[in-house]
Amino acid sequence: MIECILFDLDGTIVNTNELIINSFMHTLKENNLPPLTREQIIPYMGTTLHQQLSAFSGLEDTSALELSYRSYNYAHHDELIGSFPHVNEIMEELAGRGIKLGIVTTKIRPTTIKALEMFDLLKYMETIVTVNDVVQPKPHAEPVLKAVSNLGVDPRRTLMVGDSPVDIQSAKAAGVCVAAVAWSLKGEDVLRKYEPDYIIHDMKDIFGIVDQGTMEP
Repeated sequence: MIECILFDLDGTIVNTNELIINSFMHTLKENNLPPLTREQIIPYMGTTLHQQLSAFSGLEDTSALELSYRSYNYAHHDELIGSFPHVNEIMEELAGRGIKLGIVTTKIRPTTIKALEMFDLLKYMETIVTVNDVVQPKPHAEPVLKAVSNLGVDPRRTLMVGDSPVDIQSAKAAGVCVAAVAWSLKGEDVLRKYEPDYIIHDMKDIFGIVDQGTMEP
């Protein structure tokens, strides 16, 4: 039986997709770098900001780009993010069943907390592991293992839910089950290549995993 569920944040339980894409487009333009299309940006989403900006710019030192990104991202945060269907009611039900809940993200802590508070999700999370809390971010196992350790749960009874390949890779490396969300901008076909244990098409599908483990992979 599942006793713990860990969630990625961006693109999984909070719809930050447009905020992230717009932030990258702004950053490239402000720093006189060649523009990228949405289709060029999306495959890199889910990795750390430094990794994404380095890939987009060809630069190793991305500190100036990160400042541009964070300034725009913070200024436009509330207007450009939204919720996904059923997230709050699912969290309420899971917490009521005694299932431990947590966040594992490559986002920095301040904006992680900001997004969770905006949608009244912070109260459900018993641990929050951000990029600030680890040496090796996803796809390494460390972030998931840290969350598991923080909660004192069995990895074999833990489920990770995410929208990107790095979520699947991190979960598998940590020895936990993983469900990929079909609403990922990367698309279900891309995620299936990384062999998640489950694909969910609605947040309510989590109950099929938790209750009986009968969800189709």
